[in-house]
Amino acid sequence: QVQLVESGGGLVQAGGSLRLSCAASGSTFSINAIAWYRQPPGKQRELVAGIKSSGSATYADSARGRFIISRDNVKKMVYLQMNSLEPEDTAVYYCNAADGIGWYGIGSWGQGTQVTVSS
Repeated sequence: QVQLVESGGGLVQAGGSLRLSCAASGSTFSINAIAWYRQPPGKQRELVAGIKSSGSATYADSARGRFIISRDNVKKMVYLQMNSLEPEDTAVYYCNAADGIGWYGIGSWGQGTQVTVSS
């Protein structure tokens, strides 16, 4: 089982960038698909991007072309580089182990990290 902790959120102006980090512990990290999700205010949690152990990545339409997900299996880290941020990206961002097919979160949800984009 893998445990994940998110960090790197903050307040940024529209057009700016942030890099979120997801630190993992547990022996199965290298074989897990890991995904970033977000929950905007008053809305449901949604997939942002996911990455398999092979490095193959998937993106939500809203993230494709602006966000890049990457992982370092040695450091047990997953990153989300977010560029050209928009106010609509304001949300709490979570990372979680995922099933790699439907990209549903399959682990426990942490506290997430808040991203606020001002216009």
